[in-house]
Amino acid sequence: MTATGVPGTGYGKRQEKPTGIGGVVAAGRAQLLRGRRGWVTLTAAARSRAAAVGRVLHPVRSTFSTFGVAVTLTAVAAWIAGLTLGWLEVLVAAIVLTVTLVCAIVFVLGRFKYEVVLDLAQARVTVGDRAVGRLDVRNASSRPLLPSVMELPVGSGTAAFPVPRLPGGGSHEEIFTIPTRRRSVITVGPVKSVRADPLGLLRREMTWTGEQEVFVHPRVKNLTGSSTGFLKDLEGRVTNDITNSDVNFHALRDYVPGDDRRHIHWKTTARTGQLMVRQFEETRRSHLAVLLSTRAEDYAHEDEFELAVSVCGSLGLQAIKEDRGVTVLVNEATLRGDHRTRLMDDLSRIELESRRSKLVDLARAASTAAADFSVIAFVIGSRVTPTELRSASARLPAGVQVMAIQCVPGAALGRHAIAELGVLTLGRLSDLPLALKKMSDG
Repeated sequence: MTATGVPGTGYGKRQEKPTGIGGVVAAGRAQLLRGRRGWVTLTAAARSRAAAVGRVLHPVRSTFSTFGVAVTLTAVAAWIAGLTLGWLEVLVAAIVLTVTLVCAIVFVLGRFKYEVVLDLAQARVTVGDRAVGRLDVRNASSRPLLPSVMELPVGSGTAAFPVPRLPGGGSHEEIFTIPTRRRSVITVGPVKSVRADPLGLLRREMTWTGEQEVFVHPRVKNLTGSSTGFLKDLEGRVTNDITNSDVNFHALRDYVPGDDRRHIHWKTTARTGQLMVRQFEETRRSHLAVLLSTRAEDYAHEDEFELAVSVCGSLGLQAIKEDRGVTVLVNEATLRGDHRTRLMDDLSRIELESRRSKLVDLARAASTAAADFSVIAFVIGSRVTPTELRSASARLPAGVQVMAIQCVPGAALGRHAIAELGVLTLGRLSDLPLALKKMSDG
């Protein structure tokens, strides 16, 4: 079949439909593509409309309980059935349900004019310490306010405080305690006022405050005196590296062009007739690295992990107290070791998790994190095997002093070695100073 028309243009050309199996497949693909595009457009439009309807109905959904929705639907159905079929009994039920709904609406109506103050006595406590808060509710209007309930979320639970009828300018105060049985970060608030009818059909809430956090820090042990001999190095430690500028004199050598003239030893130069400069042994500032395993498989139970966190906090706080560098690494994260409060806050947040990364991965991360570590301490649970410890210590830089503290609650204090790695078995936090002293003496 031929086509005629103006050369170089599409005018006058007769369009031919594709023929054969290939043409049918191509046409089917094009139709399928158009169908998919239409379906995507239709789905997006439906979602947009559903979101708009949801925004309109949100006040209703937030006010009506499930029971209230059921009663409302039953009342509507009763009215329709009673009026359509002329059933007197059904009409009576519809009237009763309608009156009940109206009374419930009257219960929750009214303007809230509260001034609510949520005051936490302490934002940071230690496990077992008493944490107290105060909730002060004041009527900011000149008219009396009906009784209501203040709900205060505390962690995973919610505390409810009944607020009596308040005259204009009146106030009501509640004192509450926050459980601190375990290390955690507890979210307190926001405070919500709740007004509901006796049957629970309707519930009206208003939020008055924001959220506040209470940090429950782990228990720590103060490490002072000779018990920290293994870790204490305030002056810096001398290495075998020779440098041209430091404080520890090593020897004299011939002057080389480019040397700092401030280090020329003039007395020796005058005696020998040749320029001589000082050499020094490089000293390094003591820097402690604590590698805390947060892998659930490394611990037999949660008490082991809590003891490990306490050991980590004790070592870190002592290093900060002595103004030495400290870096605390956990699986796939680094905690802030620049200030005692920030370190303890971070320790309050960490939890056991099932992770793919093992102790050897944590050691590999420590070897690349910084090159100035002078002491590295593994803090681990009872399920870490000697093979894993040996493999992890082999990933650490040479010349760094390495130790491991294996936390086993109730176990007797012990010390053993795996190759060149010293391992302490710790059963109680109070034994930590003695354990470090044993490691220092050993």
